[in-house]
Amino acid sequence: MATNRTVRPSAPQANGGHAEHGGPHTVDAHGTRGHAGHEGAGHGAHSGHHADQFRRRFWFSLLLTVPLVVTSHMVMDWFGYTLSFPGIDAIGPVFGTVLFFWGGWPFLTGGVQEARARQPGMMLLISMAITVAYVASLATSIHWFDLDFWWELGALISIMLLGHWQEMKALGQAQDALSALAALLPDEAERVGADGSSERVPVSSLQVGDTVLVRPGGRVPADGIIVEGAAEIDESMITGESRPVARTVGDRVVAGTIATDSSIRVRVDAVGDDTALAGISRLVAEAQASGSRTQALADRAAALLFYVAMAAAVITAIVWTLIGNPDEAVVRVVTVLVISCPHALGLAIPLTTAISSAMAARNGILIKDRVALEASRNIDVVAFDKTGTLTRGAHTVIAVAATPGHSEADVLRIAGAVEADSEHPLARAIVTAARARGDIPTATEFRAITGRGVEADVGGTVYALGGPALLRERDIPEPVDLAGVIAVWKGRGATVLHLVRGRGVLGALALEDEIRPEARQAVDALHQLNRRVVMITGDAHQVADAVAADLHIDEVFAEVLPEDKARRVVELQQRGLRVAMVGDGVNDAPALATADVGIAIGAGTDVAIESAGIILASSDPRGVVSIIRLSEATYRKSLQNLVWAAGYNVVAIPLAAGALQWAGVTLAPAVGAILMSASTVVVAANAQLLRRVDLRLPEAPEPAPDPVGANVGPGLPVGSE
Repeated sequence: MATNRTVRPSAPQANGGHAEHGGPHTVDAHGTRGHAGHEGAGHGAHSGHHADQFRRRFWFSLLLTVPLVVTSHMVMDWFGYTLSFPGIDAIGPVFGTVLFFWGGWPFLTGGVQEARARQPGMMLLISMAITVAYVASLATSIHWFDLDFWWELGALISIMLLGHWQEMKALGQAQDALSALAALLPDEAERVGADGSSERVPVSSLQVGDTVLVRPGGRVPADGIIVEGAAEIDESMITGESRPVARTVGDRVVAGTIATDSSIRVRVDAVGDDTALAGISRLVAEAQASGSRTQALADRAAALLFYVAMAAAVITAIVWTLIGNPDEAVVRVVTVLVISCPHALGLAIPLTTAISSAMAARNGILIKDRVALEASRNIDVVAFDKTGTLTRGAHTVIAVAATPGHSEADVLRIAGAVEADSEHPLARAIVTAARARGDIPTATEFRAITGRGVEADVGGTVYALGGPALLRERDIPEPVDLAGVIAVWKGRGATVLHLVRGRGVLGALALEDEIRPEARQAVDALHQLNRRVVMITGDAHQVADAVAADLHIDEVFAEVLPEDKARRVVELQQRGLRVAMVGDGVNDAPALATADVGIAIGAGTDVAIESAGIILASSDPRGVVSIIRLSEATYRKSLQNLVWAAGYNVVAIPLAAGALQWAGVTLAPAVGAILMSASTVVVAANAQLLRRVDLRLPEAPEPAPDPVGANVGPGLPVGSE
């Protein structure tokens, strides 16, 4: 049976710090907010860079580029104007040199890092392009070349900085999931002293054992147990569930959730890195930094493109030099190096990774392993554990039947009174059902009959409530009038209890592990996605079959020992099926690890969570549908971006090399930079369309009064009149 706990994953936090400025806030070990960087979710070429750096350098470079363009003799010839003043010839070398070393510094250092790491990529290509352009321009200034190239160098650097600024801005927006999570934690908490007085203190000063007051509309500052009060708690930011959840004394609440209507007092039992919020932050950071098979393909394609670009640049230089036009050789080489930068290719996967991770976190889906999310789109079968996953892991009264001369309402009311003082889970279910129908009388002289049931005095009459063992002990036959309905109940595997007075049976109650209302929606939605649904459970066949019939599950493995659950997963895989396993208990861990995709229910155990690649922060099985949809959409966008980024170069590189110059089609280096930046913008814009995928779960239906309807037999379904 699932335990009521919150997610505390122990995944290490990805290291994303940067030298110049901090990125989004993350929750540190003391519950305070620090900084984490924007490396672009694996976009390693920008290590140490972020949007602010490129923004500042762009505006400064643009300021220097304008006079370079205006004083260029080539530009003056194009537009038919003349400028002449002392020092005009020094503008190019002076401004151009400042531009090269200041504006081009991120590219130069990035290129050196890639060369040292023997991982050539976009930064090395860009640094080579601007270096060739600078050397050629400098050679022109000392009359070694006749090439007016300073303005091209300035335009090239400014356009590249603008493109990188917009790229890093897009990546930063995609990674705002961490900022949003950190923002859920209030800066201060209202700590209650032993004398009942309260004081406002920083959240970082809270200790385990402290009691805090959360006022209506306030956020819970740390994980803990409610010790006073009751409130509707908005947990949507943690679980993705839009409907507030009722919490009262003894219930657990987590940091960042909101008490919507009443004040509560919470005894803190976890702070800092031990809170559910910090665990979610770690998982989001790890997911954004983790790689996938598609990312590995993009990395190989980017490395290959570097060598293709270098070969094209060398061939271009040789051909144009042999033609007798060394000036054009320089222009063409620079254009080839610029336009073939695998920038869009490098951005294609990290941006979709960052966006999908952020979307998942906002919808209560925590991704530990990117490969697991990627594999989810190919799943053929979803195998669910039963207890705590498809069912609530707690019994509920599904039906009541009475013998002639008695009413079902009276049977339920008296049974509730008899069980009122019992702490047994079945007793709590009966009392809850009875109170939902009205007031129950007061019972006295309560007594537990070990292994058989309970007994109490209600209104001066002694009643007993128990199973078949109680009837056998008292030598009371099962009433003939109830034999049919009881047979139906037992056929479903329901627990049957009899209400006894003296030597007569007044009626009977059927109890079952309550099926989650949202489980029906989950199974139906998976069928609509053409996925088979399987249930693997240790429960008896009749219990499992009843649940499977209610939910229209395709196949059932019942009475499966904990150590055999993984074998059932292997059995499905041996049929050629790709399997996702969904579970929440220690006994599910081997199966979660064996499956192609392991999905842990967030209310489950640490062992189950550690064995899974994806975690549902809530216990809502409909999250599996969201995972599949997100996986399909992410893969689709990644593939579109890869095709565009790689295909663009097939056309762009020959044009940049001057293959169509004989037909009057040429590309200046600055135009090449614009096209390269445009391809990056296309990739970024396409990735942003991923946000349009709707992962929100529909409103979960209210629990039905009679979860099994007509299948329970002619007895009174609880809640009916």
